Amino acid sequence: MITVFTNGCFDIIHPGHVDLLKRARSLGDRLVVGINSDRSVRNIKGAGRPVFKEEGRRQILLSLESVDEVFIFDEQTPEALIKKISPDILVKGGDWKPEEIIGSDFVRSRGGKVFALPFIEDYSTTGVIDSLSSKNDSTAADTRTGIVAASMREHVDTILSLLESCGDNIRSCGELIINTFVNGKKLFVCGNGGSAADAQHIAAEFVGRYEAERCSLPAVALTTDTSALTAIGNDYGFERVFARQVESLADEGDCLIAISTSGNSPNVVAAIMEARRNGCKIIGLSGKGGKKIASLSDVSVLVPALRTARVQEAHITIAHIWCEMVDEAFRGVSK
Repeated sequence: MITVFTNGCFDIIHPGHVDLLKRARSLGDRLVVGINSDRSVRNIKGAGRPVFKEEGRRQILLSLESVDEVFIFDEQTPEALIKKISPDILVKGGDWKPEEIIGSDFVRSRGGKVFALPFIEDYSTTGVIDSLSSKNDSTAADTRTGIVAASMREHVDTILSLLESCGDNIRSCGELIINTFVNGKKLFVCGNGGSAADAQHIAAEFVGRYEAERCSLPAVALTTDTSALTAIGNDYGFERVFARQVESLADEGDCLIAISTSGNSPNVVAAIMEARRNGCKIIGLSGKGGKKIASLSDVSVLVPALRTARVQEAHITIAHIWCEMVDEAFRGVSK
């Protein structure tokens, strides 16, 4: 019997989902679907999601003729579930390249196959929700006060929404960074395009604050080598420029902060996949549309905004919070 596996949030089932599941089922004898738990969906999609609770989503999928079994997983990635099921065929939608699909290395290593099946156009759960929201959105830039006031209000609204929807994830990311330093491991930061500046800023913050202190913190196992944090934020136009550096420099237990405002930067996604192969932990930083980055990371923060300026401002704010968390964790250790 040939087992096919696919996964996703499957929050609001639409014709695109139904078509994808039918085609996935046609590749084998049995289709198993993994769905993100409610907590996992919130981490990937942000506040207000999912629309339907996990058991409701599971029951809807099970009612489809093409679906044989549904499992709920609480992690942000289905890697552990894939290894448990050991499918013969792994399937994702066409917005994923085969090499970006979690579990692809495992399935191929067992002689299995991996497919990225094209979507039916014009169907998207996020698009449906955004369309409904826009009909009820009466906010607009106040032309009387001009762009300065409007931008400042938008910035404040973004930061307040960030606190409400991402506070726990920001804390979890900071704790992961602290553990990385405590265990004497390296922290890598990469960002593509405009996010390269964010990556360099974050790296500079950590190096500037802690480089002088590392030699006097032997009990905390922070390395004295300035490569303890390596910024790899330059975009040379090659899809694997970050991945090659991660492959050369990263070791098991290191941590990668992967930044992509859009959430779809090929350079950054390739770096994440290489870091996963090296046994690194992944922190994803993105905007409201950063589903791909979030679903590949161990923990992520999706800034609840689509405008690049607001997302990048929030990323810098988050970086300063992480530095303050490290300050608090190591306060007095160097004295």
